[in-house]
Amino acid sequence: MTTIIIFGAPILLLTIYYYNHLIRRKNEVDNASGSINVMLKNRYDLIPNLVDTVKNYMTYESQILDKLTMMRTQALSSDTSDVEKMKLNNDIGGALKQIMVSVENYPELKTSNNFLQLQESWADIEDRISASRRFFNNAVTDYNNAVASFPGNIFAGMMGYKTKSTFETLTEESQNLKAKDLFVG
Repeated sequence: MTTIIIFGAPILLLTIYYYNHLIRRKNEVDNASGSINVMLKNRYDLIPNLVDTVKNYMTYESQILDKLTMMRTQALSSDTSDVEKMKLNNDIGGALKQIMVSVENYPELKTSNNFLQLQESWADIEDRISASRRFFNNAVTDYNNAVASFPGNIFAGMMGYKTKSTFETLTEESQNLKAKDLFVG
C-alpha cells in the first residue's frame, strides 16, 4: 500500500500538472484569439466609413472598393473558418494598402477632414492589430510547444489537442511597412 502511494503520488501530481499546463496554454490562445478578433472587427467597422469617404473621389478604384466591401462581409460571416479569416485579413490589408496608395492621386481627398480622421483611426487600429498578432503568435507558440513536447504530447493526444497556426502576415507587411508611411502628404 505504501509503495502504491510512493509511486502513485508523483504520477498523479505530474498528470495534474501537465493537464493544467495544457489547459492554461489553450486558454491563453483563446484569449489572444479573442483580442485579435476584436481588433479585426474594429478594422472591419472602419471599412464602410472609408468606402463612403473615398468613393466620391476615387472613380477609377471602384472595383477595389467593391472587393473590399465584399471581403469585409465575408470576414464578418460566422460561416468563415479561422484559416479563411486569416487569409481574408491579409487580402483586406492588401486592398486597404492599394486604396491608401491611390490617395496620392487625389489631393482634395488627402485634405478632407473625414479622410484625415479615418487615416488616424486606421493607423491606430493597424498598430493594435500588430500588437494583438504578436500576443496571439506568442500564445500559439507556447501552446504548440506544450502540445508537441514530451510528456505534454501524451496528454495533448488524450485531450484531443492539436497544434495551431500562427497569424501570418503578408510578405509586404513584414517589410517594415508602417501605416503612417502610406499617408505621405
